[in-house]
Amino acid sequence: MTSQLKGGQLNRRSFLRTTAAAAGGLIVGFQLPETSRLSAETAALKLNAFVHVGTDDLVTLFIHKAEMGQGTVTSLSMLLAEELECDWKKIRTEFPGVDREYGPNQGVVGSASIRSSWESLRRAGAAAREMLIQAAAQRWGVDRSVCRAENNTVVNTAANTRVSYGSLAEAASKLPVPANVALKDSKDFHLIGKPTKRLDTPAKVNGSATFGIDVRLPGMLYAVIARSSVFGGKMAGLDASKARLIPGVKSVIPVPSGVAVLADNTWSAIEGRRALSIMWNDGPVASVSTRSIFQTFTERTEQPGAVARKTGDGDAALAGAAKKIEAVYAVPYLAHAPMEPLNCVAHVRPDSCEVWASTQGQTAARAEAVRITGLKPEAVQVHTEYMGGGFGRRARADYIGEAVEVSKAAGVPVKLTWTREDDMQQDWYRPASLARFAAGLDADGWPLVWTARVACTPFGGGSRTAVEGVADIAYAIPHIQVEHHAVDPGIPVSYWRSVGYSQNTFFAESFLDELAAAGGKDPLELRRRLLANSPRLLAALELAAGKAGWGRKLPPGHGLGIGLSNNIGSNTVQIAEASVERGKVRVHRVVCAVDCGQAVNPAGVEQQIKSGIVFGLSAALKGGITILQGHVVEGNFHQYDVLRIDEMPAVEVHIVPSQNPPGGIGEASTPGIAPAVANALFAATGKRIRRLPIRVQDLA
Repeated sequence: MTSQLKGGQLNRRSFLRTTAAAAGGLIVGFQLPETSRLSAETAALKLNAFVHVGTDDLVTLFIHKAEMGQGTVTSLSMLLAEELECDWKKIRTEFPGVDREYGPNQGVVGSASIRSSWESLRRAGAAAREMLIQAAAQRWGVDRSVCRAENNTVVNTAANTRVSYGSLAEAASKLPVPANVALKDSKDFHLIGKPTKRLDTPAKVNGSATFGIDVRLPGMLYAVIARSSVFGGKMAGLDASKARLIPGVKSVIPVPSGVAVLADNTWSAIEGRRALSIMWNDGPVASVSTRSIFQTFTERTEQPGAVARKTGDGDAALAGAAKKIEAVYAVPYLAHAPMEPLNCVAHVRPDSCEVWASTQGQTAARAEAVRITGLKPEAVQVHTEYMGGGFGRRARADYIGEAVEVSKAAGVPVKLTWTREDDMQQDWYRPASLARFAAGLDADGWPLVWTARVACTPFGGGSRTAVEGVADIAYAIPHIQVEHHAVDPGIPVSYWRSVGYSQNTFFAESFLDELAAAGGKDPLELRRRLLANSPRLLAALELAAGKAGWGRKLPPGHGLGIGLSNNIGSNTVQIAEASVERGKVRVHRVVCAVDCGQAVNPAGVEQQIKSGIVFGLSAALKGGITILQGHVVEGNFHQYDVLRIDEMPAVEVHIVPSQNPPGGIGEASTPGIAPAVANALFAATGKRIRRLPIRVQDLA
């Protein structure tokens, strides 16, 4: 299904041109911008990719994105095939290397694969189609108007004859690429919008798909690294004599992040690491624990912070409100914990470097290798492999840099593997966060003012990631004021599936339910009123409520709750039915309505909605990373549990029909499940959940 250059010295552009010259066929260059906006001002930032129509009738799409289970390979191919009018069975895909023609930041974050390719990739297919049609018209000596493309062929409608794409590819490749080719109207789509089986499934089932963990090179050694258990700790002394006696261990090498052990296999490397005697200088983070972090959060939110949003006059409105409601919400750090452990193969030579990795950030991976080796960017190749989960963790390049460091020092190809404990205790975590809310109702019980102070560690987008989901609520409340306190206790944090929305949607949607209860309003009716000026969110809310049967009689002890999110360009509403049974929280059913714009592959949308719900529900019911004296307590899944199959609720996904451009989908449903369940439990028990993970003792 996909293939990679293994060990070659040609760059990707040279490889493609050589292949085209040798095999014949048509290669079309096209632009993939970071957003769907196309303008002269952004020309330098546009991404390039290639479509190859071979003389063998196969159509190859070189995808500059990454596949971590979200269906990118299939959905991007659907965009191409729709306009190219090719035979879906003859589509092939390949991940290219890193090149400036793919833009300044090649990778996959923010559920942006389809959003950033929606128009440009279709234009590439349409341009290739027109070149093939023109080549056929010239062969027949007819006007282009009597020709049309159909299922990997061009049809002469006047003579009722047809010719294959493969036989036209050579001639088409000599034609100029047409500009401003008209794209199909959505009413004419025959592939986009139809549930489609994934292209990568057969290769994953038969084992031919290559994940990072599968890569093997001749002469390769295997490595693990001993790192300080305390964040920021540095090595102060090393005795490696016992480690070198372990059978299979080849060498012990200090590296910036700790001490690497190289061996004939990973197990020997792990055994060698166990035998190391290392003295560590723990540093200042050794005084930090979960309790002290939240104490600081609490103290900070008692004071004014940096203003992230100010609509109206929050202080004055709060002082004059008929009724005032206050609440404090909190969530812990969370690990990413992808099933495929972090790994990377690197081969550093004097004049080149190659990296094979399951990575979300190809550009970041190459930049890290360039920094370490001192080589020019064009001398570094990154081979993108399939990922066994990413969730944002594989957007970082720390594990790739470690592999490059070890290979550079050892002078041989090296496969670095993180154990589960390495991954769990050396992660870049979803930040812990605390939010202090105060709101006021008018005399009729409707929200008049909404204020929040959030304390957490910012990253990436700075304060935006700390307050998104609180500061950008769509509810039409007259007075809104949101403030932020940046607190950095030294625990590394980064992107986690749905980023700031993952915690702030729980805060905001749960607190809105508190306002409904305080004002004597039905939670659905309150949202309907406050979303009157947000038609897409309101339509999703109505669809979810109707499908869930809001207002119906429930079994004793059951409750319904709503969780609404508007992130990554999509509008998602979840209604959960939950109860407490035999001392355990039980989520029985989740109904999710999603407006993601044009759904390219509805089957993929449904899969990703369910995936996001499982991911978010695991965090809501079980997730939590504990910091004790600067290190992480949890080391494996027996301490950091995930949802089990018998705990999975029945999930219904309903897609709102839309002709709007596609939004993101991979992170759309993760934020809304926690508040939906918490609000359902309030309806069932009368107990309010303000801290995650949900504990049964808090509902007693």
